[in-house]
Amino acid sequence: MKRTEPRPIGELFDQLFKSPNIAAKIAEGGLPNTWREVVGPIVAEHTRHVRFVKGTLYVHVTSAVIRTELMMQRDALVRAINARAGIDIVKQVVVQ
Repeated sequence: MKRTEPRPIGELFDQLFKSPNIAAKIAEGGLPNTWREVVGPIVAEHTRHVRFVKGTLYVHVTSAVIRTELMMQRDALVRAINARAGIDIVKQVVVQ
């Protein structure tokens, strides 16, 4: 086994978390919080479920008015969520 120079643990974690698969899983786990940050407290209060499946973020809201507004802003939501997550993980948003 080849020995290498010791490296700081922080450097190793940074390298690990920057790998595409790990970064995507971390971003996926943070989507409910990212959703709340992007839409704000009023819309988040009317959000009942946030679910992510194969690039699609499914969001269930209880208000018809908010649902209509979110449906009209789906593309902007995708851009804002991906920007906040730091990785292009969401391809589309489905508002139910």
